[in-house]
Amino acid sequence: MTTFAGWDGWQVHDGAGRRKYLSADERARFLEAAGCLSTSMRALCHVLAFAGCRVSEALALTIHHVDTERLTLTIKTLKRRRTIFRAVPVPQAMIDMLRGLHPNANGRLWWVHRVTAWRMIKTTMHRAGIVGPMACPKGLRHGFGIRAAGHNVPTNLIQRWMGHASPTTTAIYIDAVGVEERQFASRMW
Repeated sequence: MTTFAGWDGWQVHDGAGRRKYLSADERARFLEAAGCLSTSMRALCHVLAFAGCRVSEALALTIHHVDTERLTLTIKTLKRRRTIFRAVPVPQAMIDMLRGLHPNANGRLWWVHRVTAWRMIKTTMHRAGIVGPMACPKGLRHGFGIRAAGHNVPTNLIQRWMGHASPTTTAIYIDAVGVEERQFASRMW
């Protein structure tokens, strides 16, 4: 597996070579551990795992961002100079979970601070036995990108779903998976 450094030097591995993204097994364990949380916090965990968004982007969601016909979440992309919204497809079960929440008067699904949400995710990761640099909200986001690339989702869709301004950023996930590289190597096995 190749480690590609993007335009800002970001890599899918830390300085010690450890993954920064959740594997499929870790994601499953995280979602299982989230089952012990309140309905609201469990839903937040599912949004982060299935939509690949940042914690602040998830916390900004309102009930009006949940499209029950198209089965998408409309997420306001952060880290961009101008306002950009992206529609990210999510499973029907997650739409149902979000529709079952009780939004506040402004329609917001969660009214917790970003730091509180971050700590809850870290605690849930710990409860699931996940340790290391991937045991954080960003690990879920990076896992989403890796999973999409590993399932041959076209680069432009991964870029759109993750809200990347540059395809170079998205290419980090494509290169990290190295599907073609693995196929070549398997010929030798």
